[in-house]
Amino acid sequence: MTSYLRQKFQSLTVSSEDAKDGELISENREEMERNRIQAMKALVLKQDPSAKDVDDLMIRRFLRARDLDVDKASAMFLKYLKWRREAIPNGFISPSEIPNDLAQNKLFMQGYDNAGRSIVVVFAARHKPASTTVEEFKRFVIYTLEKICARMPSGHEKFTSIADLQGWGYVNSDIRGYLAALSILQDCYPERLGKLLIINVPYIFMTAWKMVYPFIDKNTKKKIVFVEDEKLRATLLEDIDESQLPNCVGGPLKLVPIQDC
Repeated sequence: MTSYLRQKFQSLTVSSEDAKDGELISENREEMERNRIQAMKALVLKQDPSAKDVDDLMIRRFLRARDLDVDKASAMFLKYLKWRREAIPNGFISPSEIPNDLAQNKLFMQGYDNAGRSIVVVFAARHKPASTTVEEFKRFVIYTLEKICARMPSGHEKFTSIADLQGWGYVNSDIRGYLAALSILQDCYPERLGKLLIINVPYIFMTAWKMVYPFIDKNTKKKIVFVEDEKLRATLLEDIDESQLPNCVGGPLKLVPIQDC
């Protein structure tokens, strides 16, 4: 066997072994998740019978948000169930409950990324905290997340968001609102965010970011990307096909307001 063929054979053997190891690790993790889902369901049901109608996918999201720690995930889920009864007593948020935030026309959906996840676009400079209240904004966040989750393609649990900060200024800064939205996303809709691409970032935004950043959990931090202006299109195309780009970033798709989705 020539030196070239020997090296080629060895590389193929290693690749095959690596693939088998990867499959074994994946199978072991899936088996572990299945076992812990059942353990968590039993634990939660003892304390809240309403959890009997919850599917395994939701349980799994809470488990993953707490690194498969059954006790921590169960506590988080029980807190969520209590929160949902209080925050969404009718099972949904009506547009009539959030007129001021909807009027700001700041959140849209359009297209899918390369992983098949729905794309959500947020225009941060259109958020005017003086024209709404923290309580209404929290209802708006719940309304949008419920809409996004309900419109995810079959087999998908996450969405990708593009946050456009073009024109953002201190009049748009809303630390209380940002922290409330972050808490709702992380605590009540865990493992729903797939990726957050923040674009057109003005320097003054970093003052607000420094105040919010410590409250972002480690799993969410991994999903946040600040996109450099000169690399905007190239960075977006790493995750989104050109045919699926919204028109606000030079793509062909017209944005659809969240209330029309």
